[in-house]
Amino acid sequence: MGTEATRRLRTGDLARAAGVHPNTVRLYEKWGFIAEAEREENGYRGFAKADLEQLRFARLALHGLWPGRRIRQSALELVRTAATGRLEEARDMALGHARLVREEKGRAEEAAAYLEAWASESGPREGAEAARGTGERLVGAREAARAAEVSMDQLRNWERNRIVRPRRAGPGSERRYGRAELGEIRVVRSLILAGFSVSAVLRMTGALRTGRVGGLREALDEPRPGEEILSAFDRWLSYLGEEERRADALIEDLDGRILRG
Repeated sequence: MGTEATRRLRTGDLARAAGVHPNTVRLYEKWGFIAEAEREENGYRGFAKADLEQLRFARLALHGLWPGRRIRQSALELVRTAATGRLEEARDMALGHARLVREEKGRAEEAAAYLEAWASESGPREGAEAARGTGERLVGAREAARAAEVSMDQLRNWERNRIVRPRRAGPGSERRYGRAELGEIRVVRSLILAGFSVSAVLRMTGALRTGRVGGLREALDEPRPGEEILSAFDRWLSYLGEEERRADALIEDLDGRILRG
């Protein structure tokens, strides 16, 4: 990338220009996110202006919360391709990356819409509680898992985390599920498959059990005061919106670099 004359930025210079620690430059070079520095005639390692552009590009693509394996892997491949100077190829990959993000966002939006429709149709949770004991057919855990298309391990895990709550006639009695509980399991399955974290779904079911019907999408996406955010999945809808804007910015960045030659 460039001639010896253009490779005039030392590691520290590059780090200051990009607003990162020099160790970040060294790691990005090691991981293939930027090109390897070349030795100048005086023996110093030097970087070109194009390497500064690539460092900023890598930071834009990779900085932030863990976004899941598919999005992360796509971003890594994109950054490493751009670091080799194959910018036209990288732009094609950036378009594919943006499509991937929008697909993930579409799944999350669809699951949130399913949640809202189900909550609106089933009514407040206390209404479902009051309907218990009216002679409706109840099923055991294994039949409930089959009906909701989840595994027994998933169902047990959601029970342990208080995401779903079966009915019990008394202490130690068999877990039983009615129509309300089966609907809730299907909603939880949809949200988990769409990428929402257990913490996010637990916030939603907690809000549902207070009698809320509206605002459940917000409960999925807004951590409680003091709640630690461990991954992008804890605020998945907001994060995917940010990731979509980031993907568009990556395409724009590559367009500019290609145009400048």
